[in-house]
Amino acid sequence: MQAQTVSRAKILLLKAGAETVDAIADKLDLNRNSVLLCLKKYQEGGVEHALNDAPGRGRNIEISDEEKAWIIDIACRKPTDFGYAPETWTHAKLTKHVQETAERAGYTRLSTISKSSIQRILDEADIKPFKIRYYCEKRDPDFEQKMHDVLVVYKQVKLQFDEAGNLIPFLDQQVHTISYDEKPGIQVLSTTTADRRPVKGKGVVQRDYEYIRKGTISLLAGIDLLTVEAIPYISDTHKSSDFIVFLKMLDEKYPQGDKIRLILDNHSAHTSRETRTYLATMPGRFEFVFTPKHGSWLNLVEGFFSKLTRQMLRGIRVADADKEELIERIYTYFNEINEAPVVYHWKYHMDQIDPKEAISLAN
Repeated sequence: MQAQTVSRAKILLLKAGAETVDAIADKLDLNRNSVLLCLKKYQEGGVEHALNDAPGRGRNIEISDEEKAWIIDIACRKPTDFGYAPETWTHAKLTKHVQETAERAGYTRLSTISKSSIQRILDEADIKPFKIRYYCEKRDPDFEQKMHDVLVVYKQVKLQFDEAGNLIPFLDQQVHTISYDEKPGIQVLSTTTADRRPVKGKGVVQRDYEYIRKGTISLLAGIDLLTVEAIPYISDTHKSSDFIVFLKMLDEKYPQGDKIRLILDNHSAHTSRETRTYLATMPGRFEFVFTPKHGSWLNLVEGFFSKLTRQMLRGIRVADADKEELIERIYTYFNEINEAPVVYHWKYHMDQIDPKEAISLAN
């Protein structure tokens, strides 16, 4: 006799002894819905119907497309739509919900569906409601045009180098193109005890979990896309006044009469009244090319900041949380980078930019 038949017989016997559904499920270590399904079959067709499945039915029965669609529909909705607290499903939670609501939805036999069966259905449909993958919504109605404007600038820069990488200016007015951004909130941290340096048998740096934090600093930096020089300015804040200090640094750095073109995002400091007032004092000196909203990835300096974080800022500690030491080490990093500069060239969608357009807009 099959174990399933024995289990169903026990359900009927316990129910005949006036046991509740919950008590039967607990005693037999069964799902409550399995008990309910057995009792429902008994009511519909008696003992024989309750104990045995119809020919072709049972554990290996193929789930219909309609039933699969119902399960997938649930999986694609939020658990909160059904009154649950979590933001995403787990296999166990989804399986339990399907089992508990199947009969009410008209899919009675799914009340005993297994977790592995549901997982198989979701895998076949390539549905993974247990994962969240983040993306940036295009909220800028002019996204494509702004991206195009940035790519045109990159094309112009590329055209100013020959195949050997030598600079060949083709503009009547020299234009210095700076890929610019800020990195605020760099933490000033120090350890409470000295690090243990690697030794044989313990080949990693060992560091106490405790640390001391003494505020933050902000890095404002740009990459000159023609000379590849990295230009830093460090401040306690990244307000309009700090941005203007950086602009003044650029104004002093480059010859008068040349144009200074910045690729930058739409941070409020870049368009504030204070910034506009400063720019008005030197008309034609600066040109801003803005990346689209949520399009900061179009800015080449983002790759430099990523490298800076990996190579230098990650895990950095200074003695006694000394802010000046951190500032000095960041400036030293920039000096080291500028001793062996890396040429930055943009590649994404560059084949879509007509060189004639880039040249005509430059003149």
